[in-house]
Amino acid sequence: MRIAAVIVVIWLVIGVLAAVQRGYFGGSSTNCAKAGTTIVTIVAGPLNYVGANPKIKCTLPQPSR
Repeated sequence: MRIAAVIVVIWLVIGVLAAVQRGYFGGSSTNCAKAGTTIVTIVAGPLNYVGANPKIKCTLPQPSR
């Protein structure tokens, strides 16, 4: 159980490093697509370094008038 927890933590740390290298934490404009892409990049972990480049597209409904 401990080994699995350590592997998961290392996996997520590698994902955070990939997101930092891609510049996903910079800038002030945050939208659904940017947040989703950042999260998926972190979850993908080391797969980012073997060619995975996850992107999320999403649109939120506009408020009614």
